[in-house]
Amino acid sequence: MDYLLDANVFIQAKNLHYGLDFCPAFWDWLIRSNEAGRVFSIEKVEDEINAGDDELSVWAKDRAPGFFQKPDAAVVSQFANVSAWVSDQGYEPAAVNTFLQVADYYLIAHALALDLIVVTHEIPANSAKKIKIPNVCIGLGIKCLSPYEMLRREKARFVLGVAA
Repeated sequence: MDYLLDANVFIQAKNLHYGLDFCPAFWDWLIRSNEAGRVFSIEKVEDEINAGDDELSVWAKDRAPGFFQKPDAAVVSQFANVSAWVSDQGYEPAAVNTFLQVADYYLIAHALALDLIVVTHEIPANSAKKIKIPNVCIGLGIKCLSPYEMLRREKARFVLGVAA
């Protein structure tokens, strides 16, 4: 199965564990995995990344068009299913309205339409005030993993080489 990455995967990687300056292997792995048809994200995530106007936004802008995918007809057809599920779960109206305006909504519809595994740092939380990606994935039967689970499943290796 292929993977669909949330914005926080990129942002936290850059800010914490896999900085573009000291761990280029992570970013190379993402590019190669995308070229192999295994790892993707969506244009709404790219928009969030580009709002940062930093080295990560430069990296995102350099990606091939297939890395950050646009919604196709299959994805658009899932918006109603995701919206209906979220609206029927007892979340506060403000939480539903916010969710339906952010990339998470598009990410989940994309994963549902194309049978992709969602990858996010979010963890499930039972709150009526904030809708979390893993909760929606569980409710809609979408597999959801952390970035580290994805890397282990794919046997990614970032081996230290000779310093340049």
